[in-house]
Amino acid sequence: MTATPFVPPPYPYDRLDALAKIAATHDGGVIDLSIGTPCDPPTAAVVAALSSSRAERGYPASIGSEPLRTAARAWMQRRFGIEVPLGQVAACVGSKEFVATTPHYLKLRRPDRDTVLFPAVAYPTYEMGATLAGCRAVAVPMNSGGGLDLSAISGHDVTRALMLWVNSPSNPTGALDDLAAAATWGRANGVPVFSDECYVEFTWSRKGESILQHGLDGVVALHSLSKRSNLAGVRVAFYAGDADIVNYLKEVRKHVGMMVPGPAQAAGVVALEDDHHVELQRQVYLQRLARVAEVLSAWSGLRIGMPAGGFYLWFDARDGWEFAERLAREGGALVSPGDFYGAGGANNVRVAVVQSDDRIDVLARRLGV
Repeated sequence: MTATPFVPPPYPYDRLDALAKIAATHDGGVIDLSIGTPCDPPTAAVVAALSSSRAERGYPASIGSEPLRTAARAWMQRRFGIEVPLGQVAACVGSKEFVATTPHYLKLRRPDRDTVLFPAVAYPTYEMGATLAGCRAVAVPMNSGGGLDLSAISGHDVTRALMLWVNSPSNPTGALDDLAAAATWGRANGVPVFSDECYVEFTWSRKGESILQHGLDGVVALHSLSKRSNLAGVRVAFYAGDADIVNYLKEVRKHVGMMVPGPAQAAGVVALEDDHHVELQRQVYLQRLARVAEVLSAWSGLRIGMPAGGFYLWFDARDGWEFAERLAREGGALVSPGDFYGAGGANNVRVAVVQSDDRIDVLARRLGV
């Protein structure tokens, strides 16, 4: 029997091209609220580190330089009050590549397991990572609070599970999950739990949390500097947790040549050692969330609330694509229809508050608010 060749589906944000053309007809152009790409500058010290490290001359350490891993370890201690051995911390080339490639590496290690569990409303790369690894992608239903309904996972899927992804604060919903429950479930069922925590610095309704606060065994936390330090273009992230899993991934990734560029690692050290710029960025995003929610609520007549975390507004618009098209026509703004994040989000819209205050004011004027 001939195997069916893999044909990549359309990249979600490429589906917005038609709406981008509509939005671009406005004087002043498109106001892009569709992708969570920061618009604010990184600190001058980070930029200086990028240009003066001299680390571009040789191959960087795949696992991350000792200064970078030490800075990550110290940040976790300050932020969460946890002690992670330095050998259980390693760098990755941004968080997205880690999400996309890890199922493949784990499948090589455990060929008897073939299922990746992930939130039913979620960042699409969790599912795509499973697909690219030749695994079953099984969406876990959400509970009333927006977290994972772990009780809904069937016994059949548990026995086949290679890994479970959790994401708190959630992209796109901003909901906060019960990370202690996820860690406990994973250990009880022998399923590694991977916790994507790249929005943890932007937790609004309570203190930010890492799954590592509930023990290191059987869990891995993933963190990124893209959002907290406005370094999405530099691609610096790290993972930490269970010694056996981290050590395995460190060795596999060496063979693949996954290396954060040396200057980027140097910049990452400076960013991780500075908490002040993150606090300033927190205030910026909180104000933008409130302002954009106010503008869109007044224009649409919908009641758009603040998220528990993250820098996205997520709300029921009855028809995500219809809302997105109307906003493109009347406001010249792009937003993400909720079906980008799973069938369960088809009625919803995600709005990334990643434009400057001046551009948000332009949107308000266009909408007559």
